Amino acid sequence: MGWFFSSDSNQKKLDWEDLNDHSQLVQLFEEEIPVLIFKHSTRCSISSMALSRFESEWEAKTNCKLIFLDLLAHRDLSNEIETITGIQHQSPQVIVVLKGKPIYNASHNSISVQKIEQLIVNS
Repeated sequence: MGWFFSSDSNQKKLDWEDLNDHSQLVQLFEEEIPVLIFKHSTRCSISSMALSRFESEWEAKTNCKLIFLDLLAHRDLSNEIETITGIQHQSPQVIVVLKGKPIYNASHNSISVQKIEQLIVNS
């Protein structure tokens, strides 16, 4: 039995802001509120499952800017994030930045919405 994905398997369910260029990335590291960057490979079933799980667990009331990085279109930006933060690139991966500094990072099944929300509430 194989994996089957509907045509909307990469359809995003949250109000993500797409990360598309360097100047936008620089602005994210200047934000006063937490910024969550979800690095997603749109052709990877594992990444799609992680995104779906994240979106189903995320509470909309959490005060955080949600940023979506399509790695197939913008791998260069992922490389920049690695340079800025020192956090090695993974896919899927979540990095939470607060006032220019990473406060959380995880990849694959280690991504924990509960831990992220606790960090944000306590920051």
